[in-house]
Parts: sequence; structure tokens; C-alpha cells
Amino acid sequence: MTAQRGSWPAAAIALAGAAWLGAVALFATIVAPSAFAVLPGRSLAGALVGRVLPPLFFGGMLAGVAGLAVALAGRPRVTRTALAGFLAAACCGIAQFAIGPAIGELRGAVGGPFDALAVGDPRRALFGRLHLASVALLGAAALCMMVVVVDAMRTLRSAAR
Repeated sequence: MTAQRGSWPAAAIALAGAAWLGAVALFATIVAPSAFAVLPGRSLAGALVGRVLPPLFFGGMLAGVAGLAVALAGRPRVTRTALAGFLAAACCGIAQFAIGPAIGELRGAVGGPFDALAVGDPRRALFGRLHLASVALLGAAALCMMVVVVDAMRTLRSAAR
């Protein structure tokens, strides 16, 4: 692949990955903390956050798969960028299709706010573990996407030379 032909896919991946990372940063630093700070109850804030997460996870899956596809195009071996794209997509997929539904089922089984459960209630502890897994997967996906973006930017810089 020549430098010019390789620059538009790298630019697209850099832009998509950076946009997704910006959305994740906005969510993690402003939207989620603000929801819990201003809404009248943690369950309402949790419901809002729960509605915002699926678009983030689907966006991460899309950007990760795109990074993977571009990284593998015309290459005989798997690259660091391809692996990072795959891992970003996988983390988002696990969070969306495994952790999210498990939290939804648990919420339905509890029938009310998790805060109303006794501190020692195993359902409250399970929610805590599922929430931690979701946060960790989003964080891992973001780190992987950073690798994809940095590698795409390096490709663009070498194409410009």
C-alpha cells in the first residue's frame, strides 16, 4: 500500500477513534458524575447512565472493528493496531452484551434501588462487581483505542514525509 492510499483510512480511523475517546471522556468526567450529583436519587442517575452506555459501547465496537480491518488490510500478519482494535471492540461487546443484561436482570430481580438493599446483601455485592467490570471494560477499551489512534497518527505522519 502506498503512503497516499494508506493515509485516508488512517485519517478516518484516527478521527473515529479520537471522537469515540472524546465521547468516553465526556461521559466519564462530566455526564455520569453530574447525573449522580444533580438527579434526585441514585436510581434515576443510574437509569440515565444506563441509557448513555449502549451508544458508547456500540461506537467502541464499530471504531474497534474499523481499526482492526484497516490494520489487517493487505498485511500478512496481525499488527499491534489490529490487536488493539480487536480488544477495544471485544471489551465493548462484553460490556454491552454480557454485563449490561446481567445488571438489567439484577435490577429487575431487586425491584427497587440497589441502595435500599442491606450492605451485606449478596445482590448489592453482585451489582458492585458487575459495575466494576463494566467500568474496567470501558477503561480497557479506551486504552486500546488510544493505541489505535496513536498508530493511525503515526501512519499519517509517515505518509506526509
